[in-house]
Amino acid sequence: MHSLVTEKKRKTWRYFTRSPLFDIGQFLLLLVLVCYFFARSVEDMGYQWQWYQIPRYLYIWDDSGFMAGPLLYGLGVTVKISAISLGLAFVVGLITALLRLSNSVPGKVVARLYLEISRNTPLLIQLFFIYFVMGPILGLDRFWAAVLALSLFEGAYASEILRSGIMSVEKGQWEASHSLGLSYNHAYRFIVFPQAVRRVLPPLASQAISLIKDSALVSTIAVYDLTMEVQALISETFLTFELWFTVALMYLVITVSLSILVSYLEKQMSSPYRSDLSF
Repeated sequence: MHSLVTEKKRKTWRYFTRSPLFDIGQFLLLLVLVCYFFARSVEDMGYQWQWYQIPRYLYIWDDSGFMAGPLLYGLGVTVKISAISLGLAFVVGLITALLRLSNSVPGKVVARLYLEISRNTPLLIQLFFIYFVMGPILGLDRFWAAVLALSLFEGAYASEILRSGIMSVEKGQWEASHSLGLSYNHAYRFIVFPQAVRRVLPPLASQAISLIKDSALVSTIAVYDLTMEVQALISETFLTFELWFTVALMYLVITVSLSILVSYLEKQMSSPYRSDLSF
């Protein structure tokens, strides 16, 4: 009886620690501690907080209606870049993973070369190379250069996640699909991919969150995302701490929302009533 109670407690604790609310609680606790020590430090410097000025940089509400301020405009650019890059990174990662698992020697060589270059060079260098070198050749403006750089960089990591997920599918699943007369493509679509996606969804979500945070680097090529907007505002207003804390909170809202969405999708896909998933 005691062992059953202990096992139940262990399962409850495991479920609680895997919940996104647990991660949110940890982050908020860390944020409170950081804010406390930071506030003490700022107090010693005699800094005067001016939080009342922040709303006008978020939005403007007058007789003409609602209008987004510089921070909300920059947030929109960040979300747009991140969303497009995330979709392209998944496509690039899937193609690279399939090339590495294929029997094509040239495909394997190209995929391996791409992976080694992308994973072993800094994103900032890749961003500069694509914008200053490849951009004029391909006719890319700074927005699409940023999207391409993020997609290729994150796609390299996504490919390894997808490849490990595909390889984790038991060999018996392949044999069963072939015994049912399914072709190679149909085996991937109806048997392998649905099982692989369930297994790789959490690490893919972590990679998506990394992409959102890495998108702050696009400000180095003068893309007016959230980071670039706040840098411009700080140079005008000198509200350094208030603006950076506001931006950190905005990034937190995006990443936590994504974590909750992925957690919901993971539960839906693991449901026994969702066994008909296919691509």
